[in-house]
Order: sequence, then C-alpha cells, then structure tokens
Amino acid sequence: MKKTALAAAILAAYTVAAFAQTPPASSPDGNTPAVATPDTKNPTAPVEGSNSFTEGQAKDRIEKAGYTDVKDLKLDDKGIWVASGMKDGKAVSIALDYQGNIVAK
Repeated sequence: MKKTALAAAILAAYTVAAFAQTPPASSPDGNTPAVATPDTKNPTAPVEGSNSFTEGQAKDRIEKAGYTDVKDLKLDDKGIWVASGMKDGKAVSIALDYQGNIVAK
C-alpha cells in the first residue's frame, strides 16, 4: 500500500511539472517575440500590451533608430508610446510598442 501511494505521489509530481512547462500559445503567424531585436520585427507592430519602457527609454530607443526632433511623446491607453518626429527630412508619427518595435507613418 505504501509503495502504491508513493508511486501515485511521484506520478502526480511529474504531471504537475509537465503542465508547468507547457509553452504559451503562439500567434497565428507564429512570430511573436517578447522583445524586438535589430534583426527582427513583428509584422503586426505596433503590438498592444503592457509597456515597461520609461519615457526616457522610449525616447532614447526612438532616437537610436534614426528619428530626430522627437516630441509630444505619450503612452496611450493601449500601452504604445506615440510621438512625432523627423526621419530622412520628413515629418512622421512614431509608435513604439512593448516589444521594442518602432513603426512610423
């Protein structure tokens, strides 16, 4: 009886561990990096979500991407930093999402 109870406890522990390691569901396109890198960009950017960039970090990241005269930087209700600025001599609207994707229009 003790061996059966021990075996059941071990089996239950392995089952719980297996569920804890289940990866999160992927997006329809299979490309949802947690953070954008210079070599990657989420094609659905800007992505809504809880943004942890501070205003200073957001501005710095936008400027490092080649934008100048960045102004009116605000965090919108969807978690996306929005601003206006210049790139290649043209005025643009800029969006920075929580993944670090920068999109200009």
